[in-house]
Amino acid sequence: MASFELINELTQFILKESRYCDESRYSDWESLWTDDGHYWVPRGPNMDPEKHVSHLNDNRARIHTRVKALNTGTRHSQLPVSPMSRVISPIELEAEEGDEYQVGVNFNLTEMAIQSTHDMHIWAGRITYQLRREGGELKMARKKVVLVNGNEPVPNISFLI
Repeated sequence: MASFELINELTQFILKESRYCDESRYSDWESLWTDDGHYWVPRGPNMDPEKHVSHLNDNRARIHTRVKALNTGTRHSQLPVSPMSRVISPIELEAEEGDEYQVGVNFNLTEMAIQSTHDMHIWAGRITYQLRREGGELKMARKKVVLVNGNEPVPNISFLI
């Protein structure tokens, strides 16, 4: 059984990562990644990134490129930046091995797409994180976001989900 301190530390990390996404703090968000990070939004829960098309499938270099593009402020699909807020469920520690932790959460994200028709988009699903302790700090080695409607056409994901 995981200690209260560990669960609290993992929870605080995930809440911070979510806040950085919601507040468009792209460079802060990028600083949370390991050098071998993988950010993946598959079309469904049982997809293989090597065999199936994904909404997003970023290695660490692509994560950096995505953040660099977002930081330019010229992503026309995000001008002005969509206000958003997400609600994260209590975390579930799914696996622990040494300094690595697999953690799952459910989420609901509300996005106000003010750059188009002022539509409100609701994004929901499950996030699985692979967190690793490096130099005493938690970092994201993997982030997999499975959307409830992932196998359906979805609006442009031009923000951090």
